[in-house]
Amino acid sequence: MSVIRPFRGLRPTEEHASKVASPPYDVISSTEARELAKNNPVSFLHVNKPEIDLAEDTDPYDPKVYARGAENLQKLIKEGVMVQDEQPHFYLYRQIMGEHRQLGLVACASVQEYDNGLIKKHELTRIDKEDDRMNHIMHLNAQAGPVFLTYRSRPVITAFLERLAGEKPDYDFSSPDGIRHTFWVIRSRDAIRRIEEDFLEIPELYVADGHHRSAAAARVCAQRHKENPKHSGQEEYNFFLSVIFPHNELQILGYNRVVSDLNGLSKEIFLEKISQKFLVRIYSDRHGYKPSVLHDFGMYLDGTWYRLSAIPGTWDDSSTTARLDVSILSENLLKPVLGIGDPRKDKRIDYVGGIRGLGELKDSVDSGKMAVAFSLFPTRIEDLLAIADAGEIMPPKSTWFEPKLRSGLVLHMLD
Repeated sequence: MSVIRPFRGLRPTEEHASKVASPPYDVISSTEARELAKNNPVSFLHVNKPEIDLAEDTDPYDPKVYARGAENLQKLIKEGVMVQDEQPHFYLYRQIMGEHRQLGLVACASVQEYDNGLIKKHELTRIDKEDDRMNHIMHLNAQAGPVFLTYRSRPVITAFLERLAGEKPDYDFSSPDGIRHTFWVIRSRDAIRRIEEDFLEIPELYVADGHHRSAAAARVCAQRHKENPKHSGQEEYNFFLSVIFPHNELQILGYNRVVSDLNGLSKEIFLEKISQKFLVRIYSDRHGYKPSVLHDFGMYLDGTWYRLSAIPGTWDDSSTTARLDVSILSENLLKPVLGIGDPRKDKRIDYVGGIRGLGELKDSVDSGKMAVAFSLFPTRIEDLLAIADAGEIMPPKSTWFEPKLRSGLVLHMLD
C-alpha cells in the first residue's frame, strides 16, 4: 500500500503565486538564477538558490548560503507573500506544455515506506548532493522542493482527480517558458479521505525525479527521530513533500551527452572504431539528427551530423538495464572508444537535457569547448518502472522529465 497524507502547506497568496514560482534549483546555474531573479524580490530562487544574494564567488555549499535561504523564506512569510494553510490539505497541480498535459497530486509521502523500499528508486545518489539538500531542509525547517513520484495508472483515481480539477483553481498562470501551471487546494474532507483510501490500494510508488531530495528527507527524519525522545512516527518529519503523477501522463525527453575530446584519436580512427558497433551514416539535415527510434543516436563531430544505429547483437537484450540506449552508448562507445569508464566522475563528459535542443549540442562543439556530442532517444517510462521493480540501477542521467515542477507553489513545514 502507499501511505500518503495531507499537510498544512505554506504557499504564496494568489496575487504572488506567478512571481514566487521558480524553476527548480538543480536545472539552472547560479548565474542563470541571478539573472532570472534580479528584478523579482519574491522569486523563490532567493530561497532555493540563495547564493544569488551573496558575492558571486560564494561557494553554494557554504553554511551562510543556507542561512540566507532561511532568512529569505522568513522574509516572505513576514511580508505576507507566503501563508500557511490552517488545515491539512491535498493539492492538485496541472502542467500544460504544448500538447502535453499532466495532473499530479501534491501530498506527503512516507519516509518509512521509502526506507522499506515501497517507494522504489532507480538511481544512485551522491553524498555531497544529499548533504546539500539535507542542510537546506534543516535550515529552512521545511521541504521546499517536491519529489517527483509516479505510480502505475489507475483509471478510477485519474477520473476522480480530474473531476476535482474541474473546480475553480487557486492559481492559474503561465511561466515565461510558456508552460501553464494550474493549482487547486482540495478542501473537502470527504475528497481527502477518499484519496487516502484510494492510494492504500497502490502497491508501490516510484521516484521519477528527486532522488537526492528523498534521500535527504530520509536522513533528516532519522536525525530528528534520534533527537526526539517522544518520537511517535506521526511527526511531520516522517513525511516528505511530493507530487505524484500516473505513469502514463509523464513525458521523458532524451538526455544528451557531450565529450571534451576524442581520447587521443584522430577523427578517422574514431569513426573507424565506432563503426565496429554502430552503422555510421552522415546526416545531411543542418538541424541535426534527433533519434526517433530506440537504439539510434545522433552524433555531431567536426561540423557534421551523423546517424548512428546500434548493430543488433552488440548488447545484452535480455537485460532491461543493458538494452537502454544510455547503456548501449556507454558500453559500446563512451567506455571502449572514448575511455569514459565512470561517467559519474569523469570530468570529460557533460550532460544536456533534451529541452535545450540540438542547437546547444552543436554550439558546444563548434565553440571548441567539446569535441563530440550525442543525441539520444528518450528512456521509456515502462523501462524505468521495470528497472526499479528489479532493484536495478539506471546509468546516470538516463531521464529528463518535462515539464519541470515549479518550486515555491507549496512547502511542507516540519513542525
